[in-house]
Amino acid sequence: MRYRVRHITEYTYGAPVSLCYNMAHLLPRDTRNQRCINQKIQINPPPVYQNEGEDYFGNQTFYFSIQEAHKKLVIDVSTDFEIVPIDTYKEQILPAMTCGELRGLLSAPNTPELRMAKEYLLDSPQIRSSSELKAYAESTFSDEKPILEAALNFTHKIFTEFKFDPNTTTVATPLEQVLKQRSGVCQDFAHLAIGCLRSVGLPARYMSGYLETLPPPGQEKLVGVDASHAWFAVFIPELGWIEFDPTNDLMPSDQHIVTAWGRDYSDVTPLQGVIFEGGGSQQLAVSVDVKRI
Repeated sequence: MRYRVRHITEYTYGAPVSLCYNMAHLLPRDTRNQRCINQKIQINPPPVYQNEGEDYFGNQTFYFSIQEAHKKLVIDVSTDFEIVPIDTYKEQILPAMTCGELRGLLSAPNTPELRMAKEYLLDSPQIRSSSELKAYAESTFSDEKPILEAALNFTHKIFTEFKFDPNTTTVATPLEQVLKQRSGVCQDFAHLAIGCLRSVGLPARYMSGYLETLPPPGQEKLVGVDASHAWFAVFIPELGWIEFDPTNDLMPSDQHIVTAWGRDYSDVTPLQGVIFEGGGSQQLAVSVDVKRI
């Protein structure tokens, strides 16, 4: 399946910005089932400096600097790529490594993969282990439970017990508040799952990207109404990093487009940087379109 993602970001400032320097995570990365074919980046005003690279996690990044006064910044990124569907691993054909066995392996890691996975047990800027998160998850991830079965059950647990509501959280809402109010958005549910897994001694990472949405039967799909999406992945030695989407209660296959992964959202923010002047205020508008080509 081939897709084209177009992501347009517009910042409008209260006063002219004299200088800005930015780093963006807006280029989908290659994965085991996803391959980028071509990409196009347009920035207005044109940057005096622009360069692509990779961050610590291997995510595609690009840096740019604008040195002319501007009251609006527009970043238009279009990427074509193809995705091959992957198996949504069925419990009955999976190796039966349990949560207890995985915790035992992580206590004395003897492979590079296990040692790297331990990084995702540590606290990160937006996710900290806690007794509340542990209490919510520990019965699901008890020692005798197969890790994949437990992760599937926990994905379903979040899906059924939490309400999707974009008006109840911000990017800075603590996980304990999300857990208490039982509502949030995809980023909150991904962070919650990761925090719970780390609190019970299991490695998990944050997945950032896009999700193809389809219109109701008989209706045309509107341009620009898609959005960024977030989910999580769990490390299972026999299988590698396996992804789960608690917002939609499924294992991603060919409709989830991976942009980047890291410890939490702060590692893969779509755009971050420094501006000089600008009047102290700004307005952000984002348009995302995911379509099959």
